[in-house]
Amino acid sequence: MFPLNRKTLPALCLSLILPCTLHAADGETPEPAKETQPAPVQRQALNERSLDDALALERQVPKEEQQTLQAGSESFLALWKPANSGDPEGALIILPGAGETADWPKAVGPLRRKFPDTGWHSLSLSLPDLQADSPQPRVETPAKPAEAATEGQQAPAKDTPADANASVEQATAAEGESVDNGGQAKTPEAKSNADAERIFARLDAAVAYAQQQNARSVVLLGHGTGAYWAARYLNERQPAQVQKLVMVEAQTPATAEQGLATLAPGLKLPTADFYYNQPLARKAAEQRLQASKRLKGSNYHQVALTAMPGNRSAEQENLYRRVRGWLSPSQDD
Repeated sequence: MFPLNRKTLPALCLSLILPCTLHAADGETPEPAKETQPAPVQRQALNERSLDDALALERQVPKEEQQTLQAGSESFLALWKPANSGDPEGALIILPGAGETADWPKAVGPLRRKFPDTGWHSLSLSLPDLQADSPQPRVETPAKPAEAATEGQQAPAKDTPADANASVEQATAAEGESVDNGGQAKTPEAKSNADAERIFARLDAAVAYAQQQNARSVVLLGHGTGAYWAARYLNERQPAQVQKLVMVEAQTPATAEQGLATLAPGLKLPTADFYYNQPLARKAAEQRLQASKRLKGSNYHQVALTAMPGNRSAEQENLYRRVRGWLSPSQDD
């Protein structure tokens, strides 16, 4: 090792430090990577409750009573029981109400099982979930990136996701509205019309199936809000194959623009309105009856029923006898 004196030591240190300083000065500080805002994540929609109900019915109802019908691009479950007669009177197509199944224990199930013994085919339908009753879809909005920490420094540019506009529509849709696949908000009227198209397609399929069974006549029976959809179907489509309408405990959906007092009394075919003599039901029934009296030549009829709390079996038997008596007066006893 060479000896260093006091004169050469500073020069040596300077020669070692200077290249490092120059290298640092010549280099450029890399810019922070641009932050990209991830696209909002929309939670996957759950299966329709009606599909789960149909799967449960497939496990509970005998296979020979199950029929899969086609309505447009979707198939659905219907419960079929042929008439126990060599000369059937016709087919009774039953529409359950909101939240009910094709074998609902009140009205729907008992009527579909009892009518085949008096010469009527029965076909009870599964209806789809209603868009008008569905909640607004939820969209998960990602957290905003951190703002620039240094004053005067602009935040890095962000890439705009391709579906940003759709996300804004989803996030700002008014309460009571949903959005379609294009991100456009649906009004209650648009949702009701979309529900009607799906239900009408199922009714078309049911009527066609009844015709294939050589039914001499076809009767629609709606329970609860099913009565509204049956009346609306007959009002808008006016199918020649359907001869009568039966409404049991009729209800108008909360989102409907037209009520049953407008739809039912004006139908051209015979219509029977069975209601239980209770305050709210009686008031709604009175409105329907008054509307029918204002129409010349109305085919609308009302039948008041007596509720039997604590004795559902007797109540359902009474309902069956009253409906059967209106459809086939000669069998009334």
